[in-house]
Amino acid sequence: MASTSKFLLLLIISIFLISLSQVSSSSSSEAGIEAQAHQPQRKVLRVFCVNYADCGSLCAVRCGKHSRPNVCTRACGTCCQRCNCVPPGTHGNREQCGSCYTDMLTHGNRPKCP
Repeated sequence: MASTSKFLLLLIISIFLISLSQVSSSSSSEAGIEAQAHQPQRKVLRVFCVNYADCGSLCAVRCGKHSRPNVCTRACGTCCQRCNCVPPGTHGNREQCGSCYTDMLTHGNRPKCP
């Protein structure tokens, strides 16, 4: 009888310890999820790899704030057709489209793509 009660006591303690460890592991994973939720979101720049039909609308956005929007849109359209890419935003981010977009030059050796 004494050995049976000792066995039951050990069984109850082991079950208690196992359940305690499962609760502790789930709370630590929840704490990790909460820590990730409070981290600031990073801005992700997107590259627009486009079809020929999309060049006009994407270049209109790209050149919307340019001082000479018609010239910018024409140059952007040429670059879009050749490289199948228009960088995000209205200025900068040219490196997002790769060497095709960044290395294209005008006859005056100036960067062609806006």
